[in-house]
Amino acid sequence: MNFAPLPSVDAAAVPSDGLVLDVREADEWAAGHVDGALHLPMSDFVARFGEVTEAVADGRRAYVMCRVGGRSAQVTQYLVQQGIDAVNIDGGMLAWEGAGRPMVADNNAEAFVL
Repeated sequence: MNFAPLPSVDAAAVPSDGLVLDVREADEWAAGHVDGALHLPMSDFVARFGEVTEAVADGRRAYVMCRVGGRSAQVTQYLVQQGIDAVNIDGGMLAWEGAGRPMVADNNAEAFVL
């Protein structure tokens, strides 16, 4: 089989108004996430796929995020196969944090990557 290379982007290059799709689980999300991101755990992804299609209905690009980039790569591949403009954020939340990009946590706690 011949797969096209997965579209990806450096965490530092994600636009501040970009649609970030976080596919990590609830405990990871609560510890620290991108403010304004759409939280859609990979385990719920297929059931909640309609939320993604609504979010990108205006042709927006989805920037897919997990902890290090493995789960988000799978989701990005699926979205691209569905005809959605999606890119994987290389290195995930660890790269986001490493690039000094802003994060928030639930309950106004100090944000960190779980």
